[in-house]
Amino acid sequence: MEIDGVEFTKVASVGAGVIGYSYALKFAMAGLEVWAQNRTEESSELARQRVATSLDSLVKNGVYTADEAGEIAARIHYTTSIAEAVTGAQFIQESSAEHYEVKWELVKAIEAASEPDAIIASSTSGLLVTEIAKNAEHPERFCGGHPYNPPHLIPLVEITKGEKTSERTVARAKAFYTAIGMEPVVLQKEALGFICNRLQMALYREVANLVLSGVCTIEDADKAVTFGPGIRWGIMGPSLVFELGGGKGGVSGLMNHLNDSISLWLEDMADWKSFPPEFAQVVQDGVNDELAARPAEKGNTPEGLAEYRDHMLIELLKLHKKL
Repeated sequence: MEIDGVEFTKVASVGAGVIGYSYALKFAMAGLEVWAQNRTEESSELARQRVATSLDSLVKNGVYTADEAGEIAARIHYTTSIAEAVTGAQFIQESSAEHYEVKWELVKAIEAASEPDAIIASSTSGLLVTEIAKNAEHPERFCGGHPYNPPHLIPLVEITKGEKTSERTVARAKAFYTAIGMEPVVLQKEALGFICNRLQMALYREVANLVLSGVCTIEDADKAVTFGPGIRWGIMGPSLVFELGGGKGGVSGLMNHLNDSISLWLEDMADWKSFPPEFAQVVQDGVNDELAARPAEKGNTPEGLAEYRDHMLIELLKLHKKL
């Protein structure tokens, strides 16, 4: 794989936990040799087991043969050494704990052993790249590469840049993620929570409001999203959905036509800056009831639900020609 005149022969996943193992698997699925780093042998073994389980699911769902899955697994090398993982790597994905202090230590260790031109992307789900790279010798090569879990299945990756991130780094990171089959979006400026977390929380705030106000149950809110806008959003984004909904007038016609009604809805919707503390237990109770009522084939335990999710994701990704 060649990006900007450089042959990418080795990539690293530093911090191969829930996100990092999945990134390592995605890189290997794209044909790359990957070094997955964890702090302990026990963590490395867990990562190896997670890779095996995910590959079994992909084989079960007809994405790969058993032989192909074996070849993918063989491209992932496990280590507890950051230096071994990053030395000679052209792309380094960092997926450590969401604390600046932890990431500052990793930045120091990664820079000590990596090539000066290596791209270093953080999987951070909300921290600022400017702050992560503030002590770096080469902050221009740092960017954010926030995935959606699990990244070996979900194509989206949000590329964020710090004040000193070079445009070349952004362009190379975007080209790399595209080359391995992901769908990168680039934030034009830093924003807490990025794009999708903010969109998710805006929707979930209203779910909480509707439930706490007695309008609907957790189960019916989930059903409304799954079989209403959510089923369309799996095909195209909300602006394109509204473009079709507006008929000849397009999205602007829809907005102009419904603006008075929309204003009434918005006036009545929640504008909280934090979730009411009682909602955590309310939603947990609601989810427990919802799971108990689900048929086993659709997942009525957390494990079964995850298996059903992955199966449906794979089927949707096949339709999008992403698998």
